[in-house]
Amino acid sequence: MSTNEFQLLSVLAQEMNMRKAAERLFVSQPALSQRLQNIEKQWGTKLFIRTQKGLTLTPSGELIIRFANDVLEREEKVKESIQSLESKVHGTLKIACASIVGQNWLPKVLKKFVEKYPHAKISLITGWSSEILKSLYDDEVHIGILRGSTDWKGPKLHLFEDTLYLVDKEIQHVEDVLKTDRPFIQFKSDSNYYQEIQDWWHRQFQTTPKNTIVVDQIETCKQMTFNGIGYAILPAITLTESANNMYKIPLKGDHDQRLKRDTWLLGYESAFELGQVQAFVEIVNEFLETQPHTF
Repeated sequence: MSTNEFQLLSVLAQEMNMRKAAERLFVSQPALSQRLQNIEKQWGTKLFIRTQKGLTLTPSGELIIRFANDVLEREEKVKESIQSLESKVHGTLKIACASIVGQNWLPKVLKKFVEKYPHAKISLITGWSSEILKSLYDDEVHIGILRGSTDWKGPKLHLFEDTLYLVDKEIQHVEDVLKTDRPFIQFKSDSNYYQEIQDWWHRQFQTTPKNTIVVDQIETCKQMTFNGIGYAILPAITLTESANNMYKIPLKGDHDQRLKRDTWLLGYESAFELGQVQAFVEIVNEFLETQPHTF
């Protein structure tokens, strides 16, 4: 089998849908179907079963897909090793990034990266900081960008810090929280961030919120707050010019110090030896020299 055929099987297994896979592979559905039939003839077994909901892998299909993904991963690592020896920056830069940073900070850096290194590719996944660490431990990415404190033992670079604010259209002072029946809008996050907010709340009020709304994304929380549904605690990185008509009260901890969240870039020593990773870190450092480190 060729690399293209392995790639075809990998995409099919990811999408489990002929139409979506054909779109990703830039081929027609009939052409994709024919190529799949040819591959199944080569292996002498059925790899996928078509259903009304899409595709289902057969037991043989699961084995072959695992093999295909393994071949593709090995090929990518060989390419990266070869390309790291060349003067031009090639290869795929694999980044796992905290969602909030991926929405508000990273695009500006990646814009500079692709402009300077057009031959490099980018693979980006976003999620909670706990998920970023898992991607690093599982060797799925070269570098991780995460929020909060970390005991990472390998190389790491401090990117910036931002203040946490209580944000609302009506509440102007922290103590007013106890007087309102408006809901406290919370977004799901990893335990580190959630615990930090819980600790601050109990220190400040010695009680629990009267009424809460829990949403799954920080952007949903932000939009609900900006539309006057309730109040929320949001990091400064999310509060752009659109927040100018909102009251923003900085959270304060011990000794009247503002509560802040740190953002870090980290990875293994071996990853930092790759040309595309070195180039990205170079761009990041240039960006930090011209941009504020705090929000």
